[in-house]
Amino acid sequence: MKFIIFLIVAFAFYMLTRNYKSDGYNINVDAKQKFNGNLEDHEAGLLISLMAKVAKADGHVSELEAELLSNTLTQLSSVFENQTEVRQKLKEIYKRELKSFENTIILAQKYMKLTKNDYPKRLATLEYLLNLAFIDNEFTNEERMICEDIANTLGIKESDFENIISKFRTFYANRYNNQVNTLQNAYEILGASKSDDMATIKTKYKKLVRQNHPDLLMGKGASQSIIEKATAKLQEINEAYEIIKKSKA
Repeated sequence: MKFIIFLIVAFAFYMLTRNYKSDGYNINVDAKQKFNGNLEDHEAGLLISLMAKVAKADGHVSELEAELLSNTLTQLSSVFENQTEVRQKLKEIYKRELKSFENTIILAQKYMKLTKNDYPKRLATLEYLLNLAFIDNEFTNEERMICEDIANTLGIKESDFENIISKFRTFYANRYNNQVNTLQNAYEILGASKSDDMATIKTKYKKLVRQNHPDLLMGKGASQSIIEKATAKLQEINEAYEIIKKSKA
């Protein structure tokens, strides 16, 4: 999951720093610069503000949303010499903007003004915000309404808006199904069931470890091919146990 988040952040970072600017201030991403302007009116500050609106739309900020935000703060501030200071200021903007939805349209209008000649960037920004909404595998009506208001203000075509939503619905549905299949396989590997408690699963896990531990088999005079198979099996058993532990945590 973290790898997926990294890829999304990296793409958005490219789109958001391509011709990165605010009023009277241009950023060369190939050379770090010191930023002394007003971050609230800067593309970075406006993006973080809009992220706050989307993250809080359903009433709470999930762990995955918080992780995506943290990565975004780090990536956006990394183009500045004073990146620690910039990151802290962006974080303060985020916390403040979580408190109310009243200025959502105003923020989107400011972003529209800065990017009025760059539809691909605005589209990438909307895609980023929609991914934030979908990342906890639930796209609520409240999240859709906020994203739709932002999209309309940014002049995003309705067809593009719906296409992005459709793409994320498919992506996260497939990811969920893959996780379910992986968990089912983990139970099968350990010979356990979902109704088993962790104590029962741990007992089954330890029994399989003893049966497939290379050192024990070596002590019994097993052949090299059997030991190699047991080593691979033991790795599979350990991975299955970790998957189940995480699912029950």
